Amino acid sequence: MQKVSQANIKSTLVHLRIPFSIWLMPIFLFAVGNLDDLDLFKVGIIFLVWHLFVYPASNAYNSFYDKDEGSIGGIEAPPPVHTSLLYTSLVMDLIALVLSWFFIGTPFMLGVLIYGLVSKAYSHPSIRLKKLPLLSWFVVANFQGAWVYLCTILALANIEISELLQDKYLFPAFLCTLMLFANYPLTQIYQHEEDKQRGDMTMSRLLGIKGTLFFSAGIFLVTGIGFIFYYWQNNLNLHILFYLLCTQPILIYFTYWSRKVFKDLDFANYKYTMRMNIIASFCMNLFFFISLILD
Repeated sequence: MQKVSQANIKSTLVHLRIPFSIWLMPIFLFAVGNLDDLDLFKVGIIFLVWHLFVYPASNAYNSFYDKDEGSIGGIEAPPPVHTSLLYTSLVMDLIALVLSWFFIGTPFMLGVLIYGLVSKAYSHPSIRLKKLPLLSWFVVANFQGAWVYLCTILALANIEISELLQDKYLFPAFLCTLMLFANYPLTQIYQHEEDKQRGDMTMSRLLGIKGTLFFSAGIFLVTGIGFIFYYWQNNLNLHILFYLLCTQPILIYFTYWSRKVFKDLDFANYKYTMRMNIIASFCMNLFFFISLILD
């Protein structure tokens, strides 16, 4: 009985994929970097809410219903899931809501609640957005991108919800969504076979392996132009220089990987996809950290 319990705990910890949350940290850093006179205590609480509770809870919940046997983001060989994983995800969601309400405020708590409900619709069998490629792509990118950005701005800037409807908030939020529009299909590129067996038509399956690379490359280009325009419009020319420098490794690796995939589709696998995600996350986090210093 003790061995089973230990196995459950280990499986749950693995499926939380807490290090995986770092890949979404650029959204949080971008929001923080666009504000002045920050309350560092609130910054810390909001970081913990998103990255230690909300994202891992979402990972755990989706893992419970997906029951993947093949590689998933951040786990090359997923262990079997147990009911404790579902309960853990719900408890972590509850903790995130309590922290949000007690330390930040009701509007932010409601934003966290809505994010959690939408993330559950992604894999829950009664809705399962994952079966709807265009809708799931649009919803996931907007909630992991613009929604998180705007909720973070709302909490830290101490403004009314109506004040978010300004270009200075909406345009960078749109850039966050664009980043996810490009990256989200790439995270699915090695899972076509397992998704097919489950009957899930993901965005990457709809596009095909080569189509996914073309599609993401196009949106990466549009995103880059958007960031350059944003910083140019705000007279932040040094930010443009560092943006171009920090995104070079992403461009180089993406080009290298794409060429290998076009020669042999087997290179659209877990190992190369994770390298792409790690490089992109590291470079964008580095850029936004530099931006914080420059500001």
